Amino acid sequence: MKRSTLLATLLALATLSATTLATAADTAHLAPAGTKLPPFMKLPPPTQMTETTAGDIVFETRTPYDFDVLLSRYQTLPRQSGMGTLVLPAGASAKHPVPAVVLVHGSGGLTPGRESQYAALLAANGFAALYIDYYRPRGITESTPYVVKTLGVTEFDAVSDAYSALRALNADPAIDHKRIAIMGFSYGGMATRIALDERVRDAIAPDLPPFAAHVDFYGPCFQDFHVKKTTGAPVLSLRGGEDASNDLAACAQREIELRGAGSEVSSVIYARAGHAWEAGKPRALNNYPYLAGCTISYDDAGFPSVGGKAVIPVGADPSREQRFHLRMNMGDVMGACVKIGYIVGRDDATRVQSDYQMLQFLRRVLN
Repeated sequence: MKRSTLLATLLALATLSATTLATAADTAHLAPAGTKLPPFMKLPPPTQMTETTAGDIVFETRTPYDFDVLLSRYQTLPRQSGMGTLVLPAGASAKHPVPAVVLVHGSGGLTPGRESQYAALLAANGFAALYIDYYRPRGITESTPYVVKTLGVTEFDAVSDAYSALRALNADPAIDHKRIAIMGFSYGGMATRIALDERVRDAIAPDLPPFAAHVDFYGPCFQDFHVKKTTGAPVLSLRGGEDASNDLAACAQREIELRGAGSEVSSVIYARAGHAWEAGKPRALNNYPYLAGCTISYDDAGFPSVGGKAVIPVGADPSREQRFHLRMNMGDVMGACVKIGYIVGRDDATRVQSDYQMLQFLRRVLN
């Protein structure tokens, strides 16, 4: 494999889910030259939301792929189907609308013991929960090579689906439209922070009330979007002190920027926790790659660079297929920033603490 393609593989693996078993060496060959994106899945028409709607739903969304496309031409992109699963608490109705939370999974996809269990936990505490699947509608399945997953569907696609889920919940009479939060894990945590940018909301859903709260579970912080104004919603940031995949200094800087742009940010670091502490697998040091020591900086038009060197050149073809192949052969822009190995896996004590603080935050903001 060419070094440039291997680097792209490592970068894609940087936010590897705790449930992904393959190592960097195992997966480096899984996206050979000529790899094509899978076709979008054919789904039923969008679900007509009623006060009793629950279970699997379909909603309309779009696929921007990159930040510049999201900012400049989102409303011109083709419409397609997104999907998720809605769980309602007891007593939710048009007469008694309830607050809700949109859940955004990590780069490994929906994870046993995480999204569905968090939806049940939220419902037991009076919140509706809609956990989205941003992979399956775009043709990504469990057998899809991990590199194709993370290079074929981006955090910006996850943000698009999150806002599309917000729109679906706004059509549900059992949901209080002004009390809808977003919560994401790892890759989904990155999307949760991106959704806070007022430019993103203006591009995707300017006609809707914004998310009322944002919860970021250990989303890596190597992106600087130079956010000038947030939606004003508060943020809860939850991280592990022994999680090398989260550069805590970079995360602290991102949080300073968000505070300056208009949001209250509450940050909790569990000193002995690693990554994905709610995962089913035992806590261990893995040999997965991650990024550290570099910042992807986005200009006002949404184009990224590292150390002044463009990752996506201005004027690049905006199509998803072209951007996919561009990322697959991005060159050695960030090679020195790829590190190997961080602690990941189940930590029940941290999960108990983080669940408590997450619920307390949502109760304070949404109730």
